[in-house]
Amino acid sequence: MTGTMFEKAWAEHVVKPLGGGEDLVWIDRHFTHDLSGPFSLKSLQEHGLALRRPDLTIAVVDHGVSTETGRSEASTPASEKLMPLYRDLTSQYGVRLFSIDDERQGIVHVVGPELGLCQPGAFIVCGDSHTCTQGGVGAIAWGIGSTEVVQVLATQTLIVLRPKTMLVRIDGATSPGVGAKDLILALIAKYGADGGSGHAIEYAGTAVEALSIEGRMTLCNLTVEFGARIGFVAPDEKTFDYLMDRPWSPRGEAWTAASAHWRWLRSDPGATYDKWIELDAGAVAPQISWGTSPAHTVAIDGVAPDPAEAPDAATAEAWRAALEYMALRPGARLAGLRVQNVFIGSCTNSRFEDLERAAEVVRGRRVAEGVRAWVVPGSQSVKRQAEAAGLRDVFVQAGFRWREPGCSMCVSMNGEKVPPGERCVSTSNRNFVGRQGPGARTHLASPETAAASAIEGRIADARSYADGSRHA
Repeated sequence: MTGTMFEKAWAEHVVKPLGGGEDLVWIDRHFTHDLSGPFSLKSLQEHGLALRRPDLTIAVVDHGVSTETGRSEASTPASEKLMPLYRDLTSQYGVRLFSIDDERQGIVHVVGPELGLCQPGAFIVCGDSHTCTQGGVGAIAWGIGSTEVVQVLATQTLIVLRPKTMLVRIDGATSPGVGAKDLILALIAKYGADGGSGHAIEYAGTAVEALSIEGRMTLCNLTVEFGARIGFVAPDEKTFDYLMDRPWSPRGEAWTAASAHWRWLRSDPGATYDKWIELDAGAVAPQISWGTSPAHTVAIDGVAPDPAEAPDAATAEAWRAALEYMALRPGARLAGLRVQNVFIGSCTNSRFEDLERAAEVVRGRRVAEGVRAWVVPGSQSVKRQAEAAGLRDVFVQAGFRWREPGCSMCVSMNGEKVPPGERCVSTSNRNFVGRQGPGARTHLASPETAAASAIEGRIADARSYADGSRHA
C-alpha cells in the first residue's frame, strides 16, 4: 500500500475492524511500571485471567522509587508498599522485571529505546501518557488507562479509535543553544496545548532530520502536552545506527529484513494528511515556561502575558490564575527571576546527550548559593556512560547532587518535591499546579537553560555561556 507511515503501520496491526472508526489492534510491546503495574497485574489475577504474552510484557520500576544514593525498596512509602507485590506478581506471570538492583533499571521511556525494545512501526503501549516518547525511534507508541492495561495483559490487543493524521514540519537551522526541548515548547506555545488533539503526529522537516535520536525522543515526549497521544519521527539512517546491536534489536538476516521493512514504512512522497502545520526552527530562541501549562511558554528574554490582551475570556481567566499561582505580574521578565531549585532529569531530558549539554554549561563553575540542584540520569546505562565520560565529576564539583535513575522530582510521588512557594527550573514535561509538589512553581526549560539557571541562581540564558564569556 501507499500512504503515510501511520497508515501503513496501522494497517499492519488491525486484527479486526469494529466499525465507527474503531479497530481491534495488535500490540507488539507492553510496558508496565511500579505505580500502575502492580494493580493491573492484581486485577488480572482477581479476574482469573492468564497473561496472554508475558514475553511481550516488560516491568520497570521508576515512578515510586527513591533516587537517593544508597536507596532500597523501602526508601519511599510507595515503593515499600508496591514493590513486594510487583515482584511477586511479575514472578508468577513470568514477566521480566527491571528492579532497582538491575543494571538495566531506569525510566521506562528511556530504558525501552536504549535496549532496542522499541522499534520503528511497532505498536507500543504503557500505562503512562509519555509513552509517545518512543516515537523518537519511529515506534507508534501511546499511553493507556488502567482498564486498557488489563485488556492488553489478557489479550495482547486493544480496541482503539483510529486517530486522524497530522504532519508537523519543522524546517530551518536552529540557532546555537536551541535544542529539541525549545522546538517542542515553541510549537505548543504557538498552536496551543490542544493543537494536536485527535491526531497521530508525524514530525518531519530539515530541523527534525538534524536532531539526534535522543533529541527526537525529547520532541516526541511532549506530544501529549500538545494534545495528541501519538507522535513519531520516521526512521532513517540515524535510527538504524542507534538501534543496531541493541540487546533486543534483530540480528543478522533478521536485521536486514527488519531494516528493509522500516525503510518501506516511511511516508510516500505526496502522501496526504488530515492536518499540516509548520514551525520555523530558525526563529526559535531558548524557551522558558511562565505559567501552569506547557503552552504558557515564551522566549527566554520574553515576559509574562497580560490577561487584558488575551484573545478570549477563557484564556484571560486561565492566564490570571496561572500568574497568581506563579506569583508573577503581567509583563514580568522571566530572565532574572530567582530560583531555589534546578532539576535535570525525567523522561524528557535525562539521556546522555542531555547531561552532556548541561555539563558544558556547568564545567568549571559553581551552583549559586541557596540553590538545590539535582541531576538524575534516566537509566543505569546513562549513569554508567556519564560517569565514564567524567560528567558526574563535572556536576558534583559544581555543587549538583548526582542521583540514581528514576522519575524523581518530575512526578513528586516519591517524596522528591519542590517545597511550597519555591521556583524550580526543570527539564521535565509538566508544570501543572502541584506537579512537582504542593505549591511548587515550575519553569520548564532545556538542559542548558536549567544548568545556567543553577549557576546564576536565577532564570538565565545559556547562550551567554557558549562563547566562554562567562567565567567561574
